[in-house]
Formats: sequence, structure tokens, C-alpha cells
Amino acid sequence: MIGRLRGILLEKQPPYLLVDVQGVGYEVEAPMTTFYKLPEINQEVLLFTHLVVREDAQLLFGFYTEEERRLFRTLIKVNGVGAKMAVTILSGIEAQEFANCIHENDTARLVKLPGIGKKTAERLVVEMRDKLDNWEIKLSAPGSSKTQSASSIENDAASALVSLGYKPQEVCRLISNIEIDGLSSEEIIRQALKSTVSH
Repeated sequence: MIGRLRGILLEKQPPYLLVDVQGVGYEVEAPMTTFYKLPEINQEVLLFTHLVVREDAQLLFGFYTEEERRLFRTLIKVNGVGAKMAVTILSGIEAQEFANCIHENDTARLVKLPGIGKKTAERLVVEMRDKLDNWEIKLSAPGSSKTQSASSIENDAASALVSLGYKPQEVCRLISNIEIDGLSSEEIIRQALKSTVSH
């Protein structure tokens, strides 16, 4: 199994890129989310990879982050989702946003992805919910200008609530109802717990 490549980026023509590793050129297929983060041609690149061996081919898939590769490996275990569809899904949505869609049963967002129909979206939600239970929850909305420290505080609070036994989608709902600006993770947790008692 080839798990990682570090080399010089020679070509990038979506969905394929070519990486020179000490004189050996590796052709790698990657999702668009990885392409957006690639350096310029002839610069060094590090990719996390997954090798698929078939009777008629050996296919190497590359990802800019371990998080993307982990989601890819989870996706290809879902009935009816092959490596090509997994790459297509990752090309249309960030890994964390996809995890949030699963936790929130957001099939409407999933069917907007290329090649994903209503039945496939529903199957993804059902089959991946348990597999993504331990996925780190990030609740910042797309385009949010929150600082990293604020996001980190939010994630700490979310992780703590999950460890207390709340479902990830319930945690998302609880925290989304709180005005968290300037709050510590402990204060966010306290307000979230208070809201569950008052309902």
C-alpha cells in the first residue's frame, strides 16, 4: 500500500496530477478540493494516498489532508459508492461540511452533488452516520470570519457535549442557538446544558 507521496508536482490536469518522487512519476487522481490547495508546478507537494488494485488497473488516489483520505476510505465502504463516486463527492463538498450534512440528515445538500440522487443521499446518511460519530465537529458556517481560536473553543465545547452522550446533530442544534462570541468553551457548554433543561 502506498500511503503517502512527497515529491515535485510536474503536472496538474483535473482530475489527474503527476508527482515526481526521486525520478519515478506517479499519476494520481485527486478531488477538486485537493487541486484548490496544490502548489505551483515544479514545487514540492505532499499527498496522502490510497491505492486501489483492480484486475485491469492500479489506481492511486491522492488527498491534501488525512481528513479527506479518511472520508474517502469511509465512503468507498458504502454500498454502491465506488472510488470514482467518492472522488466526485469530495470534489463538490469539503470533508467537514459533508460530515455535518450526515450528522444533520441534510439530504437536500447531498443531492446537489454531481451523480448523487435522492436514494443515494439517503443511503449515505443511513450508512455513514455511525461511521462518522467520532468525526471532529466544526460548526463554523461557510464564509464565517471567526478566528481560529474562536473556532477551536467552539470545537472543544462540541467535543465535550458529544462525550457527555449527546448526538452530534443534537450538539450542532444546541450550539447554533447560542450567541457564542466572546464565550469560553465552559460557558458554551453551560448554556447548552441549560437550554436542554429549559425545554
